[in-house]
Amino acid sequence: MSSLACGTRLGLVAPWLALLAACAVGPDYHRPKIDAAPSYKEAGDWKPSEPNDALSKGPWWEIYGDDALNQLEVKVDISNENVKAAAAAFDQARALVAQARAGFWPTVGAHAGMQRGGTPVGTVNAAGQPVVAASSRTQNTFSAGVSGNWALDIWGQIRRSTESNRASAQASAAALAAARLSAQSELATDYFELRAQDQLQKLLDDTVVAEQQSLAITESRYRFGVAARADVVSAQTQLLSSQAQQVNAKNQRGVLEHAIAVLIGQQPASFTLTPSAMRTDVPTVPAGIPSTLLERRPDVAEAERRVAAANAQIGVAKAAYFPSLTLSGSDDYTNRTWSHLFTLPNRVWSIGPELAESLIDGGLRRAQVAGARAAYEVSVDNYRQTVLTGFQQVEDDIVTLRVLEQQAVIEDAAVAAARESEKLTLNQYKAGTVPYSSVILAQTTRLSAEQTALAVLSSRLQSSVALIEAVGGGWSASQLPLP
Repeated sequence: MSSLACGTRLGLVAPWLALLAACAVGPDYHRPKIDAAPSYKEAGDWKPSEPNDALSKGPWWEIYGDDALNQLEVKVDISNENVKAAAAAFDQARALVAQARAGFWPTVGAHAGMQRGGTPVGTVNAAGQPVVAASSRTQNTFSAGVSGNWALDIWGQIRRSTESNRASAQASAAALAAARLSAQSELATDYFELRAQDQLQKLLDDTVVAEQQSLAITESRYRFGVAARADVVSAQTQLLSSQAQQVNAKNQRGVLEHAIAVLIGQQPASFTLTPSAMRTDVPTVPAGIPSTLLERRPDVAEAERRVAAANAQIGVAKAAYFPSLTLSGSDDYTNRTWSHLFTLPNRVWSIGPELAESLIDGGLRRAQVAGARAAYEVSVDNYRQTVLTGFQQVEDDIVTLRVLEQQAVIEDAAVAAARESEKLTLNQYKAGTVPYSSVILAQTTRLSAEQTALAVLSSRLQSSVALIEAVGGGWSASQLPLP
């Protein structure tokens, strides 16, 4: 055949092959519609007081300006076992994509072998009956060849399967981002709570020192006869109560330190975090608008990619209704000697198409399509629920931050008033104008006010971390691997 004739035939066949390649049964994917509100209800006209109006351009935790926290957060991505497991799951999902893509190509195999066997050597008698041989003939048989199969993806079953696996791999990438963000936010939350315990420890240490001084004053007044023995006992009781709190505060700090060690992949026995002062301000975390959650939250992106994967599986199930076309061929050689194996007389070859179709399956394919459609509806509902939960979390964190900020202003004023009241009451006691019970009441009130103010500050910092996590922590769906 001339090259011109061959080219002409290929030109005629190519459009049909292209048409078949473009055919893929099942619905094309469209993202489920989500009606997002134009703004968050709880945001209103609330404006946090700090001037830092945006997340940093680097990792989100750098907004807090804490070097110790920065060093810890870096270790999460390297050593956290949950994050490493999510990364391994993503690698597994990418391998499944490669497996699905392999279906586009023909499979080719080769074989070679040798068999040694014997056949009896005998004769027949006059009656035509075989006579048992006294010996046998031994001979070798050599074989070699190649074979190939190519399942043509006429109805798009392989394409839909690959599409589903690609979407699943993207979902695994989003799950990895979600696991990373969860571990990072949990670490930041535990870190700020631990720093609050450091601050509480300092507060209790200062309180114990102040109450020891009060006890010394009371004992001195008692020795001079200007105070009752009951005042000394009351001062001792107050001091012992504060010392008990001082000791107990170390317990919670130890628990938090252990939790941080596990989050960064270390054994608690080998990890120590030096006590440090707690920051007194809370940076601003902009929530943006609700529609951005569809692109900024990795769990939402994961749920959306699960929808795409389930949609493609409908096409995979529908393709089973149509016949499959396979091209197969083989080229084999068989001979009793290896040296003359690859010669034309020893060659057996075949090539041709095979069309297969299931005629009766007891409703199996119909049930598989129905199951794929149901799985798609489940994934759509899960996606929408994930979005709604995301909206709720942002609204919750915004209202929490707003209320806590208002409460912090009141608590700071209460602390200032309690400290002044304690100072005045102690001076009045020294002057003999009030009983020591008034001093105890003032000290208790001041300590309670400072503890409450510290708890509010800690809650504000933890809520700011929660809001960062709720809006995606600076993550974007654009970071997903391309199909």
